[in-house]
Amino acid sequence: MNLKLKIWRQKSAKEKGRFEEYQVENISPDTSFLEMLDILNNNLIHEGKDPVVFDHDCREGICGMCSLFIDGRAHGPDDDITTCQLHMRKFKDGDTITIEPWRSAAFPIIKDLAVDRSAFDKILQAGGFISVNTGGVPDANAIPIPKKDADESMDASACIGCGACVATCKNGSAMLFVAARVSALAKLPQGRIEAARRAKAMVAKMDELGFGGCTNTGACEAECPKGISISHIARLNREFLAAKLKD
Repeated sequence: MNLKLKIWRQKSAKEKGRFEEYQVENISPDTSFLEMLDILNNNLIHEGKDPVVFDHDCREGICGMCSLFIDGRAHGPDDDITTCQLHMRKFKDGDTITIEPWRSAAFPIIKDLAVDRSAFDKILQAGGFISVNTGGVPDANAIPIPKKDADESMDASACIGCGACVATCKNGSAMLFVAARVSALAKLPQGRIEAARRAKAMVAKMDELGFGGCTNTGACEAECPKGISISHIARLNREFLAAKLKD
């Protein structure tokens, strides 16, 4: 496969960026998208040019770092995958592929395609944890939890914090991410102790960091690589309103 790449290049958050075009040739359809970028960077280095900066780590679809906006879709033209799991067989020979970083005021660009997603860490630090003393480690069956609740908690816990929901949302909202973290703890007895404080603190931090509001278009769920349901947003709203009423 021979392809034309339109890639966003930007030296830092304070400098203006621009699209630059590159050609890659003889790419196998079985090559992963990130491997294709590795090939491009290898060519650029041999030409004495700066390689394209992009984030990656495990390349197994479980860390969320491979956050690229490809041809107008978060993680590219496939469903329920991260960028590192996208393969070139999803494209055609001769295609022009547009590659951008996440676009969000809360995710400033570090360089090229890499963005600073530490805003998610700050939201978690505000309340996405259990701090009370719940005693020693009990036997696995000592605290009975209904299977429905356990399944919902595990589904919410599948969120890898990649930011696709933010990049896809027209408002740049982080509601799906926050809702997944709140919901994962809200369905467990250990998480109920701090439930009210958690919901208020995490929503407040989300607003403080500049994320937009949710308008329930469902784009976040459609592009989430782990298929996190927007039903968790409804639970977050209930948790938040209940906490405010208690105040």
